[in-house]
Amino acid sequence: MEITLTTPALLFPAVSLLLLAYTNRFLALAALIRNLHASYHATPDALILQQIDNLRYRVLLIRNMQALGVSSLLLCVICMFVLFAGQLVAGKILFGVSLVLLIVSLGLSVREIQVSVLALDLHLRDLEEHRESGSRVRG
Repeated sequence: MEITLTTPALLFPAVSLLLLAYTNRFLALAALIRNLHASYHATPDALILQQIDNLRYRVLLIRNMQALGVSSLLLCVICMFVLFAGQLVAGKILFGVSLVLLIVSLGLSVREIQVSVLALDLHLRDLEEHRESGSRVRG
């Protein structure tokens, strides 16, 4: 496979957009955690505790996604420097490792989405339970 200085540069826009998306997810979770914290102190609820466990795991996943994404971008930059220095074999290895880090980061992103869906399912089950208990009371 032929690799040039521009090959690793192709990942820059993709990784930059991914990191932006990861950061947005993190900020949304941070706001949700702050709101849940306030809600729990106002009225303790078992559902909120389940959500907090879910959010703790999601924050951990996002942290790792970001770390792997940044590491992938850093290795791309180092790869470009190594290729610029004329070290083709080292450049190929660095680019390969960079791609592997990006793949793992994307895999963690898929897992975080799955966990997010589980969190939404908690809300839906709670709504269904309230709806069912409300129909029993009225009926």
